[in-house]
Amino acid sequence: MRKLKLDELNRPTIEEFQTQEKLPVVVVLDNVRSLHNVGSAFRTADGFAVEAIYLCGITAQPPHREIEKTALGATQSIAWEYFENSLAAVEKLKANNYQIVAIEQAENSVSLLDFNPEKEKKYAFFFGNEVNGVSEEVMQNIDTCLEIPQFGTKHSFNIVISTGIVLWDFFSKFTK
Repeated sequence: MRKLKLDELNRPTIEEFQTQEKLPVVVVLDNVRSLHNVGSAFRTADGFAVEAIYLCGITAQPPHREIEKTALGATQSIAWEYFENSLAAVEKLKANNYQIVAIEQAENSVSLLDFNPEKEKKYAFFFGNEVNGVSEEVMQNIDTCLEIPQFGTKHSFNIVISTGIVLWDFFSKFTK
C-alpha cells in the first residue's frame, strides 16, 4: 500500500470549496478558551464541509497565529461569524430555522447513537467551554441535547474530539 501525495488527494481550492454544497450544519463554539481548540474546530469543520462556524463570547477570532497553527488555513475556507454572547447566535440560528443542539451531558439528553438527522432540517451544534460546557443560557433555549457515549474513567472528551465525533456521526447518517 502506498500513501497518497498531496496532489493526488483531489481537494477543492478555497474558491471551489466556497461554492460547493455544504452539510446543513453550523458549528457554534460557546466561550471556548483555547485558541488551538478554535483552530482545530475550523480544520474539522472544513474536513466535513459545514456551512459555517459561529464564535461566541470569549472564543478567539481569526486572524490569530495560535488559531492558524492548528487551522492550517481553514479560517480562509470556512465562513465564520462572531457574536458577543451565545444567546445572540441562538436567536439568529432560530430565526433561520436551525435546530439548536447542545453537545452536553444533561438530563434527558439523547445518545448520539440514537440521533437520526432529518434531511429537511438544518442543525446548529453547540460545543461548550472546556471547563463549564455549554452555557446555561443556551441550555434553556435548545431543541435537543446530544450526549456522546463514553466508557472510560474520564467525564468528558476534548472539545475538538467531540466536534469530530459529532460531525462524523452526522455526516455518515445524513449522507446515507
